[in-house]
Amino acid sequence: MEEKEVEKIRKEAKQILDKFGKTLESVKFKEKQKGKEVGGFRQERFGKKGDEEFRKRMFENAPNNNVDCIVVEKKKW
Repeated sequence: MEEKEVEKIRKEAKQILDKFGKTLESVKFKEKQKGKEVGGFRQERFGKKGDEEFRKRMFENAPNNNVDCIVVEKKKW
């Protein structure tokens, strides 16, 4: 490419960037809202009742379990 062509492309690129910058200046953003405080815990008695059939199948498929828990091997590092 000749020097004239390179200079022409530079000027066009600068014009495009300047035009884009002016357009961005007119963009208005909403103010950021502060996040809600994280906290609070659900009350256990107000939870949904689990699917008893699913629970039964899971305990039947588990090789080791007791009445309330499935017993699994802990990862050893």
